Amino acid sequence: MTVKHRYCMALDLKDDPQLIEEYKNYHAPGNVWPEIIDSINDSGIEDMEIYIVGNRLFMIMDVNESFDFDKKALVDAANDNTQKWEELMWKYQLPLKWGKPREKWVMMEMIFKLPEGIA
Repeated sequence: MTVKHRYCMALDLKDDPQLIEEYKNYHAPGNVWPEIIDSINDSGIEDMEIYIVGNRLFMIMDVNESFDFDKKALVDAANDNTQKWEELMWKYQLPLKWGKPREKWVMMEMIFKLPEGIA
């Protein structure tokens, strides 16, 4: 499948160095639960990267034409492993003030893109 769209999202972690290191360890190669990786892949997410600066996280998701946020939310809500992972991650995460209640990742607005042919 080909990438249809890129989404960029943000989330904060609790500003505690120990908790931040624990969170980073959960996301180190090979440490994310296989069921979570399967859920991501099965939803139409082609690639996902998470970056950190301080306690701010930035996620890039490249998705194909089958991806739908609402559909993923419904599938995740019915998956016990996904729910356990999400509850575990709340130990480390803080919702952004711009988000809805219990919303973790908040969509970022693109404000600049290098025009084609410039680079």
